[in-house]
Amino acid sequence: MLTPWLVGFILMWMIPMFISIYYSLTDFNLLNTPSFVGIDNYIRAFTKDKSFYQSLKVTFIYVLVLVPLRLAFALFVAMLLNKKHKGLGLYRTLYYVPSIIGGSIAVSVVWKQIFGNQGVIMSLLNAVGISQTTSLLGNTTTSLGVIILMGVWQFGSSMLIFLSALKQIPYSLYESAQVDGARPAKMFTKITLPMLTPTIFFNLILQIINGFRVFTESYIITDGGPLDSTLSYVLYLYRRAFNYFDMGYSCALAWILVAIVGIFTIVLFKTQGSWVHYEAGRE
Repeated sequence: MLTPWLVGFILMWMIPMFISIYYSLTDFNLLNTPSFVGIDNYIRAFTKDKSFYQSLKVTFIYVLVLVPLRLAFALFVAMLLNKKHKGLGLYRTLYYVPSIIGGSIAVSVVWKQIFGNQGVIMSLLNAVGISQTTSLLGNTTTSLGVIILMGVWQFGSSMLIFLSALKQIPYSLYESAQVDGARPAKMFTKITLPMLTPTIFFNLILQIINGFRVFTESYIITDGGPLDSTLSYVLYLYRRAFNYFDMGYSCALAWILVAIVGIFTIVLFKTQGSWVHYEAGRE
């Protein structure tokens, strides 16, 4: 029963992974035979490529702003939906839909139209007397914020995970706190948050990994502009591979990204003992 998955994993993941490692050590442009250059591609990235650092900067800002906002908003909505309301199932579905369709090209095109020169936002600003000659997407100081806003809008999957975790918290804890005179804010910080830390930890890792992989939004909405202010790391990797046919260098960039995500994940796992509270404890 496991064989189909193993065959797919080996053919579609493991073999391409080793091929990618080999190409990252070569000078390869998809047309010529790869020539081995050692770690020259990695040295080039850190010493000669300014766009590499710009794409890293954009991606780090995106992740550091997006992840806390998305998780905070997801938890807030989950707590609202954790109460009995009419049509609760419908609300949950509506809030989850953006997570399903948010990464699609069609939604990115719509988002581009909304914030473009002739979009809804510019029309509203002009209607209230705020004259703008440049759209939010055409301004280097606001363009990345539009991309981040779209990412926050896709909070549905995290919200459902938080909602499931909230339902696992024993209500007797809140009853005991109420008897002792605890206020809602105190119960949130002393009961809800500590009980949710394993879920927050899980969501945090997933959202960081997804944040570093941002591509469609930057590619479709702004194509990395203006002036590379929304040039995500994966978009730059894509350009090196398929615009400049610099496949060897692109593979090296991919493995640098793997290392960065790995470092973040290791740090989170190493530090979880100081803030993640497991009901059964940790050995």
